[in-house]
Amino acid sequence: MKKLGFYPGCSLKGSSSEYAQSVLAVAKAFDIELEEINDWNCCGATAAHNMNKELALSLSTRILALAEKQGFEEVVVPCAACYNRLTVTQHELNKDEALKQRVSDIIEMPISGNLQILNVMQLIDKYVADRLEQKVTTPFGHKVACYYGCLLVRPHNILKFDRLEDPQSMDILMKRSGAEPIEWGFKTECCGAGFSVSRTDVVAKLSGNIVKDAADRGAEAIIVACPMCQSNLDMRRPQINEYLKQKINISVIYITQAIGLAVGLSPKEVGLQKHFVPVKIG
Repeated sequence: MKKLGFYPGCSLKGSSSEYAQSVLAVAKAFDIELEEINDWNCCGATAAHNMNKELALSLSTRILALAEKQGFEEVVVPCAACYNRLTVTQHELNKDEALKQRVSDIIEMPISGNLQILNVMQLIDKYVADRLEQKVTTPFGHKVACYYGCLLVRPHNILKFDRLEDPQSMDILMKRSGAEPIEWGFKTECCGAGFSVSRTDVVAKLSGNIVKDAADRGAEAIIVACPMCQSNLDMRRPQINEYLKQKINISVIYITQAIGLAVGLSPKEVGLQKHFVPVKIG
C-alpha cells in the first residue's frame, strides 16, 4: 500500500468534510494510505498573504516543515486554496535562501523545500489513472461541466499544472470514469471565492453565471476540486437563483465523489447526503 502525507486544511475538517471523506474513500479503494500531518495549522488561505507576507509564509512553511519532519516525500493537499498557498510558499523559499532562513527561524524548524505537493488531480493522475477504467463498475454516465476555478491552475508559472485557459486534467479523469464533459467557457472563472460571507451579492453574480452556463449547455452536474468553489456554487444557490431570476437545480460534486461512485462506492461513503442542493444522480 502506497503511503502519502495528507494535509486536509480547515475546510475539509468542517464545512467540506464530505470532500475529505471522498478523498480518503477513493484513496483506500486504490490501496493508497493518506496519513495526516501531525499538529498541522491553517495555511493562511486567501487572507494572510494580503496582510502580512512573512506571516503567510510562516503559516505555510510550518506545515511543510512538519511534513518533512514526519518523513513524507509527497503530501496530498485536496483544497485548491491550500494547494496554491503551499506550492507558492515553497517556490518563494526555494528561490531566496535568506528568506527561507528567516522564515525557518520564525517557525523554529528547519525546512529543505524538497517536498512534492500534489493536488487531487495530480494524486489521481499519478497513482489512480492507469487503473481507473479497470476499476469502474458503475460508469458515471452523465454530462458534466468540469470546473477548475481560479486557484487550481494559477499562478501558472509557479504551479505548472495543466493548461491555464483550457485545462484538461479533470475532463480526462471524468471521461475515464464514464462521464461526458461538456465544452464551456467558465472552466477557470472565479466563483467569488472568499467573499461568500462578506459579499454574498458578488458570489451570487459570479457563481450564478457559472451555474447558468453549465445548465444551459446541458450539464447534469458541475465537477469541482475546491471547497470554496463547491460551497459557493452549492450553499449559495438560493442567492444564485434570486440573482438569475430562475431556479437551477444542477448539483455540484467533488471529483472524488464522482470517481468514488464510478468505482462502486455508495453515495453515503462519499458523503453526497451532505450537499445543500440534493444530488439526484448516482
